[in-house]
Amino acid sequence: MAKKKTITNNDIISMYMDYVLEHNQQPNTVYAFAKANNFEEQKFYDHFGSFEALEKDVFNAFFHNTIKVLEKSEDYQTFDSRHKLLSFYFTFFENLTANRSYVKYALDRHKNSLIGLSLLSELKGSFTNYIEHLGIELIEIKQEQIDRIQRRGLKESAWLQLLLTMKFWIDDTSAGFEKTDIFIEKSVNTSFDVLDIAPIKSLIDFGKFIFKEKIHMN
Repeated sequence: MAKKKTITNNDIISMYMDYVLEHNQQPNTVYAFAKANNFEEQKFYDHFGSFEALEKDVFNAFFHNTIKVLEKSEDYQTFDSRHKLLSFYFTFFENLTANRSYVKYALDRHKNSLIGLSLLSELKGSFTNYIEHLGIELIEIKQEQIDRIQRRGLKESAWLQLLLTMKFWIDDTSAGFEKTDIFIEKSVNTSFDVLDIAPIKSLIDFGKFIFKEKIHMN
C-alpha cells in the first residue's frame, strides 16, 4: 500500500488519540506510530518534535477549535466580556466532552495537580492571551507597575478558574454533564460580580466630587 503523501497536523493528532485509546499507552517510537498509520516518519517531524509536543498541541487545538466556532457566531461578536467568556466555556467543554475518553486518559493521573502541568502549557498561553484581549474592565490605577500586576493577576486567576472547571468536569458523572454547566455559569458570573468596578468607580467619583466641593467651599 502506498504511503500517505499529505498528512496534516490534525490528521496526526487524530491518529495519535486513536492509538493511545486503543492501546492505553503512548506509541513506543515515532517510526512504529508512522508505520502503523501508513505514512513516512519524516511527516511526523514536519509537524511535531516529539510525542510530548504533540500532546501539548492537542489541548491547544481544543482551544483554537473553540475560537473558530465562536468567531462564526454573529451573536458572540455583540456580547460583552462576561457573555463572551461564558460562550467560550460552554463551547470549550463541548469540545472536551466530544473527546472525553482521550482527555481523561491524558489528565486523570494529574487531575489533582493540574497547576503547572507542562501538558497544558500551550493551552495556558492561548487562554491567558484570550483573557488579556477580552476587554475585561479593571480599575484604572494610572500606575504602570500596578496595572501590570493587576492584569497578570487577572490572567492567572482566570487560568486557575479554568483548571478548577476542568477538574470538576473530569469528576462529573451527571447526565449530560449538567452539573458542569451549572458550575460554569455560577463560577464565571461570580468572578465578574467580584470584578464589577462600577460601584467602586461611583465611590471614587463621589470622593472626587466631595474633595472638589470642599476646596471650592474653603
